[in-house]
Formats: sequence, structure tokens, C-alpha cells
Amino acid sequence: MNLLEDEAVPVEKEQKSARDGALFDGDTGTLPLDARRALCQLLSGPSIDQGRHSQLWPAVLRYEAQLRAHLNDLFLELVLDRDAGVAFTRQADTGELETPVLLRSSPLTFIDSVLLLHLRQQLAEADAQGHRAVVEESVLVDALSVYEKNLSTDRAGFNKRVTGAITKMKDNHVLEKLRGSEDRYEVSPTLKLLFSAEDVQNLAQIYRQLREADEATEEVADER
Repeated sequence: MNLLEDEAVPVEKEQKSARDGALFDGDTGTLPLDARRALCQLLSGPSIDQGRHSQLWPAVLRYEAQLRAHLNDLFLELVLDRDAGVAFTRQADTGELETPVLLRSSPLTFIDSVLLLHLRQQLAEADAQGHRAVVEESVLVDALSVYEKNLSTDRAGFNKRVTGAITKMKDNHVLEKLRGSEDRYEVSPTLKLLFSAEDVQNLAQIYRQLREADEATEEVADER
């Protein structure tokens, strides 16, 4: 009888220890609370920003290895830039291995791509000057007006498409509204990780050629 009781003690202690680490009944997770919150934000997206997520950012740094492991289990990878203060997830490159795709994606229209390029350039210029990249909605519309003829639409239709692209950037937190302002936004530093300097250069060349081709066609039409 005493032997059985002695053997039961370690089991009780082990069960109590497991319950002490649980966050809810039946919890078998291994991450602490702040790490789980960070993981949820990474999965729901689009990113964790040091400025906007001041409580989650330290957890990303502290539990980076564990977060990477949990994301890898889902065929995802963690992209982390400590200097920029940004972290997000993307599909892992699994080669020919067939894997499920968990992250949602939406196709970019021509004007979406042009807007992203413009915002990336604004971010690069602001970084070079040591400033935050702040843009105004009306200025964005004017900046993109050079592409109006590429869309073969009237002014009202073009403005509607640009407004829709800006709304998409806001919904995906590429643009964050500044407090106390109705039409001024900060460009998310996430764009630095999504578009490298080489990507920006290549895209800029493509869109420059589009503009030049359109201008050349217009000159020919005027001569006639």
C-alpha cells in the first residue's frame, strides 16, 4: 500500500506541472501567452510592426525560433527585419512538394502595382532622409495621373480606380492613417521586405517604357 502511494506522488506532480503551464482546460500548447498572441497576429496578417504592435514585437524577438518552428509546421516562413521593426509570414518555398496554401492572396491590378511602386519609392526616399514616409491621398492621385491613358478610361473612371487601389492598401495596412488626419497616411516599412531595390528598379523601368510608348503614340496621332 505504501509502495503504491509512493509511486503515485511523481505522477500527481507531473500532472500538476502540466496544468500549471496550461492557459485553458485541455491546453497542450507549448508557447507562452504573449508568443501565442504574436503567432495569431502573424497568421491573421498582414504583419507585426514595432510601432503599431509595441506589445507583440518583443515577443517576436524573444520567441523567434519557436515561432519559426510553428510556422514551418504550416509550410510558412517568418520574415523578420529587426532594423525596420517588421515581421510577417509568407508561403515557404517547398519546391515540387505539394503543400496546402494557407495565406490568402489577391491579384494586383495595373494601378495597384503602380501605386505599390510609388509608395515603395516614397519609403526609400524617406529612409534616405531619416524621416517617416508620409503621403497624402490627393497627392497620390495626382502622382498616378501619368498612367491615366494606359487604362483607356475617363478622368472620373481613373480616379475611381486609384481610390480603389488606395483603399486596398489601407485595408492591407500598407497605408496607416495618421492620427488627427483624414487624408494623410504613413507607408508601412513592410514594403521594404516585399520589394527589394532591384525589384523597384525593374518595375520602374517597365512602367517608364509604358509611359514613353503612350507618349510616342500620342505624338504620332497629333502629327496626323
